[in-house]
Amino acid sequence: MKRLLLLLIFSFFHLLTPHLSPLTSRVQAQVWDSLATEPIRIDSAEVGRLRAGVDALAFFQNNEYSCDLMKGYTLPGAWLRPQLTYAPLPQVRIAVGAHLMLYEGANRYPNYAYHDVTQWKGHQYQRGIHALPFLRLQAQLRNTTIVLGDIYGAQNHHLVLPLFNPEQTLSADPEMGLQLLVDRKHEHLDLWINWQSYIFDLDTHQEAFTVGLSNTLRWGDARRLLWEVPLQVILQHRGGEQDTTAMGVQTLGNGALGLRLTHSPASAAESLLTRLSGEVNLLGSLQQHGHLWPFRTGFAVHTALRAQSRYGIGLELGYFGAPRQYANLFGLPLFGTLSIKHDGLALRGIHTPYATASYSHSFTPAYRLGAQIDLYNPHSRSMSSSVKWGVGVYLRVRPDFLIWPRKG
Repeated sequence: MKRLLLLLIFSFFHLLTPHLSPLTSRVQAQVWDSLATEPIRIDSAEVGRLRAGVDALAFFQNNEYSCDLMKGYTLPGAWLRPQLTYAPLPQVRIAVGAHLMLYEGANRYPNYAYHDVTQWKGHQYQRGIHALPFLRLQAQLRNTTIVLGDIYGAQNHHLVLPLFNPEQTLSADPEMGLQLLVDRKHEHLDLWINWQSYIFDLDTHQEAFTVGLSNTLRWGDARRLLWEVPLQVILQHRGGEQDTTAMGVQTLGNGALGLRLTHSPASAAESLLTRLSGEVNLLGSLQQHGHLWPFRTGFAVHTALRAQSRYGIGLELGYFGAPRQYANLFGLPLFGTLSIKHDGLALRGIHTPYATASYSHSFTPAYRLGAQIDLYNPHSRSMSSSVKWGVGVYLRVRPDFLIWPRKG
């Protein structure tokens, strides 16, 4: 079965690559940047127009990860977001709709779909399909954007890989709360709060929210040579004054400080490679309150080299290492020493070299196709070395239609 799946995906790459046109293929740095990010700025052409749209992502993801750290799993399904958008002013945009998630063959869904290893979620279930209302109110003030309701979350935060597993685009609820975005010539700031679990008095689950900061300083020319220094912090708090559980207050955090260099050839139309980049990140984990992690602090390092071709093929070689211990909130468990397969198990250090091959193609900005293969080789003193792999195919479509005023 494993060999068959690998053969199918390699055949997919082989069949598509010869037919790609470098003049019509709009390529972005990574498959997840292409598939999972949204345009934030309000277009002046939107003002005074009511539009109906559908944002849909269909996917098939198979992960053979089985080891002491985690189990393997498959995600076959799609999510759908029908919505109405309206910009009454050049600085204000309103979006309202619903977020619907469906896994093929499933008929019951937890009240919260966001993957998490601990116990703060409610015990309510939905049947048939996982459904949530969607409401985003956005105000734009020069270089600053304020978002209330459903914020620009997940991959839009541009967190480094060990802090956030991009695959959660397939399984996570939209992030809801408050967001502040600032774009300047030499800086991009993203500050947000994602309220994940609201409680009423006498509820039997914990209140939970995540506060995040993603600040990137940059110098140089994005069309030639760009230097970036990302500083990122994620803090999750669980509990509160109305908490009736016996878990107590939990405060967990991750942080990263890095250096990234990106080179784009001067004549990308004539060059096979359109982008080369390298980065190194220092990572930390902290359990300020609580007992969910079996250690209080952790440290790790992450390095990566990436290459992107004008045919949409991307390659990445990377390494994650924690000499003693490290835990992450929203990253892939293979980038950490804390097991989610065996409760309470913590490895004594870990080394995870990995390789990724991806394909990204944009028919238009609203229709994007992607595929990715990931290979990991996690090992430690207590866990033998063996290759784990995952493969996925994705298609995202965002058609929209003008409702009012009608032309003619």
